[in-house]
Amino acid sequence: MEISEILITNVRVIDGSGKLPFVGSVRVQGDRIGDIQTGYTPVRSNSGNAKIVDGGGATLMPGMCEAHTHFSWNNAANLADLQTLPLEEHVLWCAKTAKLYLESGFTSCVGAACAKPRLDVVIRNAIESGQIPGPRYLAASQEITVPGGLGDETLPHLPFPEFSFGVNVNGTEDMRTVVRRFLKYGVDLIKLNLSGDNFTPQSPVHTTWMTDAEVAVAVAEAKMRQKRVAVHARSAASVKQALRHGIELIFHASYTDSEALDLLEEAKDRVFVAPGIGIIYALLNEAEAFGITRAEATALGYADEWENALISLRAMHKRGIKILPGGDYGFAFIPHGNNARDLEFFVKYLGMTPTEAIRSCTEYGGQVMGRPQELGLIKPGYWADLLLVDGDPLANLGILHQPKRILAVMKAGKWAKHFPLQGATGRRL
Repeated sequence: MEISEILITNVRVIDGSGKLPFVGSVRVQGDRIGDIQTGYTPVRSNSGNAKIVDGGGATLMPGMCEAHTHFSWNNAANLADLQTLPLEEHVLWCAKTAKLYLESGFTSCVGAACAKPRLDVVIRNAIESGQIPGPRYLAASQEITVPGGLGDETLPHLPFPEFSFGVNVNGTEDMRTVVRRFLKYGVDLIKLNLSGDNFTPQSPVHTTWMTDAEVAVAVAEAKMRQKRVAVHARSAASVKQALRHGIELIFHASYTDSEALDLLEEAKDRVFVAPGIGIIYALLNEAEAFGITRAEATALGYADEWENALISLRAMHKRGIKILPGGDYGFAFIPHGNNARDLEFFVKYLGMTPTEAIRSCTEYGGQVMGRPQELGLIKPGYWADLLLVDGDPLANLGILHQPKRILAVMKAGKWAKHFPLQGATGRRL
């Protein structure tokens, strides 16, 4: 007889909503969460043919969402080297990285740009068809920029203008052509670079070169096909530009002013900010082995951005603006697999409680994925995307980026990382 139920018993449940955890058990029926039982009496089977998993006192929580993901970033030290990996090897790299994210506890990811035109689409489709393991994924376009802007890696001595990390546009009709091409490829998100970045001195962080007319065309074309637009926006001017055009996914937002904060607060029911403070921290403190000293990172502007980002993000948090983890993991100094460290940063630097940090990657994750009624919570009827964690993340968020402490990962009712034979102690912190 086929087993259609899994009973996960003897666990401490963090449901992802911000409510207090409780001791209980959960019944998984097919790919969804069925009944939830509080207390030490196990949840009952409906069929009499259930697989029973004793969690041994470990923590059961929803799968996490990484809201600013670049599967195709290949742990290189600079932007140019992200592009030069041959296509065949790049596809294999993305597949390996998708598997790493899933086994690290990220059952959902928001693509934030890929290094070649169809990489995100191909990987998303392969995940959805079951060809490769990976999280639920929103596939993004390449970064769309303007000549001289962030992502323009063209070289004047090479006759290959298309060979660039980002795709250049000049004017509204150029933008329309590029956006329609990516929509034809099947992306879920169009990515626009509205501001510069300290990492690229030719396009510093406060530059905002894309016109309102160009942005408006991109948004109109995406909405026409029920797709979304996400933006790289570090400066206050670029954050305000995004909000003027109704864009709901904002990456970075390191610099704000009172007007930008007011606009964000007015739109807080629909806007998500994924700041990527991990990469700023890494450039200032952990990049020397890769050729970037703290003095050099400071000279580029990262110390100033760090200070301003913390001010901006603390203000956003106090105003109830949704801040989610994720951002630019995939460079040599901030490699894939350490993404859950953002949650510790949120508590240490932004003033979140551990409960709020967990909620930022669970309930808010379901919302940013566009599935608020079925993703991101341990709740009857929701997708059975679950983590079993050895220890208490609310006491020590650091265990969420320790692979050995992620005992099991379930996506849609199937184990993506199997529960250990000996069970979990649930006692270590």
